[in-house]
Amino acid sequence: CIKANAKSCGECIQAGPNCGWCKKTDFLQEGEPTSARCDDLAALKSKGCPAEDIENPRGSTQVLEDREVTNRKIGAAEKLKPEAITQIQPQKLVLKLRVGEPQTISLKFKRAEDYPIDLYYLMDLSYSMKDDLENVKSLGTALMLEMEKITSDFRIGFGSFVEKTVMPYISTTPAKLRNPCTGDQNCTSPFSYKNVLSLTSEGNKFNELVGKQHISGNLDSPEGGFDAIMQVAVCGEQIGWRNVTRLLVFSTDAGFHFAGDGKLGGIVLPNDGKCHLENNMYTMSHYYDYPSIAHLVQKLSENNIQTIFAVTEEFQAVYKELKNLIPKSAVGTLSSNSSNVIQLIIDAYNSLSSEVILENSKLPKGVTISYKSFCKNGVNDTQEDGRKCSNISIGDEVRFEINVTANECPKKGQNETIKIKPLGFTEEVEINLQFVCECQCQSTGEPNSPACHDGNGTFECGACRCNEGRIGRLCECSTDEVNSEDMDAYCRRENSTEICSNNGECICGQCVCKKRENTNEVYSGKYCECDNFNCDRSNGLICGGNGICKCRVCECFPNFTGSACDCSLDTLPCMASNGQICNGRGTCECGTCNCTDPKFQGPTCEMCQTCLGVCAEHKDCVQCRAFDKGEKKETCSQECMHFNMTRVESRDKLPQPGQPDPLSHCKEKDVDDCWFYFTYSVNSNGEANVHVVETPECPSGPDIIPIVAGVVAGIVLIGLALLLIWKLLMIIHDRREFAKFEKEKMNAKWDTVS
Repeated sequence: CIKANAKSCGECIQAGPNCGWCKKTDFLQEGEPTSARCDDLAALKSKGCPAEDIENPRGSTQVLEDREVTNRKIGAAEKLKPEAITQIQPQKLVLKLRVGEPQTISLKFKRAEDYPIDLYYLMDLSYSMKDDLENVKSLGTALMLEMEKITSDFRIGFGSFVEKTVMPYISTTPAKLRNPCTGDQNCTSPFSYKNVLSLTSEGNKFNELVGKQHISGNLDSPEGGFDAIMQVAVCGEQIGWRNVTRLLVFSTDAGFHFAGDGKLGGIVLPNDGKCHLENNMYTMSHYYDYPSIAHLVQKLSENNIQTIFAVTEEFQAVYKELKNLIPKSAVGTLSSNSSNVIQLIIDAYNSLSSEVILENSKLPKGVTISYKSFCKNGVNDTQEDGRKCSNISIGDEVRFEINVTANECPKKGQNETIKIKPLGFTEEVEINLQFVCECQCQSTGEPNSPACHDGNGTFECGACRCNEGRIGRLCECSTDEVNSEDMDAYCRRENSTEICSNNGECICGQCVCKKRENTNEVYSGKYCECDNFNCDRSNGLICGGNGICKCRVCECFPNFTGSACDCSLDTLPCMASNGQICNGRGTCECGTCNCTDPKFQGPTCEMCQTCLGVCAEHKDCVQCRAFDKGEKKETCSQECMHFNMTRVESRDKLPQPGQPDPLSHCKEKDVDDCWFYFTYSVNSNGEANVHVVETPECPSGPDIIPIVAGVVAGIVLIGLALLLIWKLLMIIHDRREFAKFEKEKMNAKWDTVS
């Protein structure tokens, strides 16, 4: 929205569907251009524009005509005129379109039962179709009988064609012009197209007139069928077409000439797409070229004619390609003598009528349209396939969702009309497009307003729209004065050579600040000296994310201070476990404790590496107050009255962990080497409370008798153990000596013997 550089409310709302215009008179800051009034809605509100001062007109959809689709059965007593039958709903709408904002409409289509049908049989009467003509002569009554199963209102007509009546398509010798056939064949003179029978409900009349027709002839193989199709399509009055289902059966056994082929006969004028029937004969075949395929498609579509190509097997491939170029057309294989033509027509009609394809008229410049189909059995499609539904039976209802979007406003701002219709049907939906290109507040604008520098502009939507040749926020300058050096002096700060601080342009002696690539970053001020993005940052965020940058200075939110709003005034992070701010030993600055007692450290001044523990610190005072002894016995009343003391009978009666106040359990020795137990806590009011067990645990004296008995028993046991060890050693020694004696004795006996 900002990049659109809109000078008025109308230009703003054309910039995008989410753009709004603030018409509040004092909305702009000094130095901001008029285009700053245009922004997305959320940005305008954040800048202080009240919701009631934001112009944001929206598009809308209004249904003007909405007749229900017709429900009727074949053979019903009521006979409705074709124009009274409705197959598409709604029929007329008005869309108010704002640029970029799509409007959605829902169309319903339902094939009506017993819908009237007009069928025109257009036949090639060149010589090769001689045997086919015999079978077609009885087509009228036979086809009437078959079509009665589909509709009670059926009409049939007949026409024939051969070729252009010039060389080289036919022989122009007098004899050949009278009878183009060879031998004794009696053929009629060649012709381009003849309307033999206009549409009628009398099948017998069809048989009678077709029975009088004769074969003709030509020289080349392709025929002039396109000339005939064009005349059938555009000569509605002579053919007798009604606003009902229109079928054109094109029967041939040859190919076709198309635009450009007429040059062979010296015909260079393009086909004009107009009716040239005189006495039911096409009289301008020698003057106009064959129509192009695109020209035929246009005229067949304009006149809601569905074409059935009944051609022989030989030319199936050619006409199938042609079918792909002509919407709502079908191709059937014609037997060599046209004996299957009735079944071919029935099958082709069922195929054509089972598919609905929506088409729209030419769209105005800048308007786009998209389709989404909701067909039978849950089949949904978008884009080009969203225009059609297939396999629709009589009585089936399908729905289409259509989005219409204006991408720009028409130059003159006038309304436009488009039409949407199902191909092959005469009914259509008329949509009137009205473009929302101006704001409502512009209609109440004051031309030549005094607010716009003595009437040099129109004051509308809170701003001046300058007259031609005038510029400036208040139209205070002429375009001739823009480059004047005298004007530049008003755009310089005192003692500065920079015009608009190099952040803007000097227009009419006033600075108009330039825009940044990031639309959230804005220059402002009389000399564009201010901005909202050059303030101090913290953690990578402007003003730490805790304030607003105004003219390069942070305006902090509540509970924040500092040049970058990075100093929190919240004391909760400084709260110590005892409920005191910084444990009563420091001050809370920017959410962090500054400990005033150098012995204490930590985030809440509770850590002291050189301090005694709570128990050791208060041991002497508890001892003197509870038991009247200890080092502070003499000074107890002066030094130890800073806590409340409560005596309890046993350790079980001491306060236990889990209470609100921080609690310390202590076990200390007194001067008599007795253990005494107490708890120390500080409540939320800063009061210290001590609970102490009233009876210390003193160790009892030693029992002498067991000790003496134990010592004596120990000495005796040790003596016995030593005697046993001595006796054992002596036994071992004696045995060794005896063994030695025995050995020496044996040695003495051996010596005696020797």
